[in-house]
Amino acid sequence: MAIEVRIPTILRSFTGGAKSVEGSGATIEELIADLDSRHSGLRDRLVDEQGLRRFVNVYLNDEDVRFLGGLTAPVSDGDTVTVLPAVAGGAR
Repeated sequence: MAIEVRIPTILRSFTGGAKSVEGSGATIEELIADLDSRHSGLRDRLVDEQGLRRFVNVYLNDEDVRFLGGLTAPVSDGDTVTVLPAVAGGAR
């Protein structure tokens, strides 16, 4: 078993168009590193020097990882991780 990672449309160019990919690791950080080893460039879109990028939301089994320890949040086989870019804007 592995960890399912759901990829938003805007990042699917890194995954060959795949809506979801599988990865492994003991933490979110290790999972992202594992994904980046097979989908080069993905890590740079998710993480910067401070941790998760400000406008990227990552959910572990529907819980925001920022409240679970951020990049150090533990993950297990069978978990689902969802990556969602924050969307803002509109007109006055």
